[in-house]
Amino acid sequence: MDTQTPMLKFTPPQEGKDFKARSFDFWSFFFSGLTGLATLLILAILAVILLNITIHGAPGLSWRFLTAGADKEMFNVDTAGVLPMIVGTSIRVILMTIFVIPIGVITAIYLTEYAHNTSIWTRIIRGAVNNLAGVPSIVFGLFGLGFFIAFVGTGIDENILKSPEPLWGKPAILWASMTLAVMTLPVVIVATEESLKAIPQGLREASLALGATKLETIMKIVLPQALPGILTGGILSVSRAAGEVAPILFTGAAYSMKDYPHALTDQFMDLGYHVFILCTQSPNIEQTRPILYATVLALLILTFALNIVAILVRAQMRRKMRLLGH
Repeated sequence: MDTQTPMLKFTPPQEGKDFKARSFDFWSFFFSGLTGLATLLILAILAVILLNITIHGAPGLSWRFLTAGADKEMFNVDTAGVLPMIVGTSIRVILMTIFVIPIGVITAIYLTEYAHNTSIWTRIIRGAVNNLAGVPSIVFGLFGLGFFIAFVGTGIDENILKSPEPLWGKPAILWASMTLAVMTLPVVIVATEESLKAIPQGLREASLALGATKLETIMKIVLPQALPGILTGGILSVSRAAGEVAPILFTGAAYSMKDYPHALTDQFMDLGYHVFILCTQSPNIEQTRPILYATVLALLILTFALNIVAILVRAQMRRKMRLLGH
């Protein structure tokens, strides 16, 4: 029997009819342009702020200003300096990073690798993280004063050291750094958790199939792959904590100091707090304005420098991981 396979015949669209995809979508174009305009507006506002600070602060940003101490008149343009503030800000940001990253990473590992989503403990931890992210910074300052200084520090002085003079139960750079660590903890937890979730599940299953334990899989497979994301959380926490003033008002910042902090129990001078002092305590605001702008510019440069260092470290780690992968 002679059979023939029927051939499919393509019928072109009739003239006068257009596909819906070819029609002009006005609303899509409108909202795309609206989001683009909002993005440009945000960038323009940021550029105006940076340009304003740079124009007014650059004339007063000299080498003498960056390297002079605060033992002289801080409201005098000819003698003011910010080196103690730069040192204090750098130390408390570094200490904050040392405290917050291990705790944030361990919490994110527990939530991602061990905890069940329906567990009551998981819900409590996630609720606590979400609540911490929405607490005003001044509340963290009061928390640091009540918990770290009045409870922990005073308890160490009275029960362990038996000292009549307060050593730990007073404002110090340690308590300020730990207060900032509590404030930035949700940023590190969320960034680390998202980075851990991005690791393919197949890598974990392959490691377990080869005989590795769960802890070995996390330490040798998951964490190295998630390290760039963990550093991203650290960068975000540094960016937020570098300019915060409210959490350190009651926990360690000093109005004026002749010496730099030499111990964890010492107070410190801070760039953000110094800006607050210049704005509120100056006898002549017009005379202090150049110092104020120069201090703000120094704070921005220090924040950018800390972020750039962290970004370079992250890029170096990514490069090493890429070479090991090949």
